[in-house]
Amino acid sequence: MSAHITLQEHAANYLSERRRLGFALRSPGYSVASFACYVDALNLKEPLTVEIMADWARHDKGNSDKSSTWARRLKNLRSFTRYLQQFEPRTEVPDDSIFGRIGQRLAPHIYSEQEIIDLLAAARHLGPSPGLRGVTYETLFGLIASTGLRVSEAVHLLDMDVDLKCGMLTIRQTKFAKSRQVPIHPSTTEALRQYRSQRNSYIEVTDETPFFVGTRGRLLGHGLSLRQVSRVFIGLRDHLG
Repeated sequence: MSAHITLQEHAANYLSERRRLGFALRSPGYSVASFACYVDALNLKEPLTVEIMADWARHDKGNSDKSSTWARRLKNLRSFTRYLQQFEPRTEVPDDSIFGRIGQRLAPHIYSEQEIIDLLAAARHLGPSPGLRGVTYETLFGLIASTGLRVSEAVHLLDMDVDLKCGMLTIRQTKFAKSRQVPIHPSTTEALRQYRSQRNSYIEVTDETPFFVGTRGRLLGHGLSLRQVSRVFIGLRDHLG
């Protein structure tokens, strides 16, 4: 590497540049910073090799002896090492041949129209009754199915983001730190209107109120968590087979 700049400085510049583009880089950012510190301590004079990277990957703080953990740490360095090649073309880029592949994502299941209908019907009957929980999850899952929103985008909607007069959602600071507007079908608009009316009978609402809210105890009026939504969805899915 260049004698005029440390790898930690390269790492800071790389992470700053990527984050300006909207990448959060939580786990990769930690790995890149850790690797840069490790290399600077070695005071290397030659280009970075996969052997050096593999040695760093094996020495994680948790002292893991799992090759999958090492492979995951190494994978976090790939984009960074490609970035470094503009300064030192002989920098090597790690691949899956060192510790093996981490594992493949499962193929997604595309829900049929009937499966969605069954899911919404099951959500509608979530207890306790009377209460808001059933209609909250029915409307949430229906919105996701009809618009293609990510779960996190739907959960993080505020009341002011849902314009039922124009039939438009505003999705703020989504992936890559950008915002966008999503038009909604009149039938979806009507479902959201009915949910909002029922919700407003339970809580006081401001522009900053989450559109989808918890309904019980201390959660009443507070936004749903992704963990809550996942737990409910998995329960309904398993119940329906």
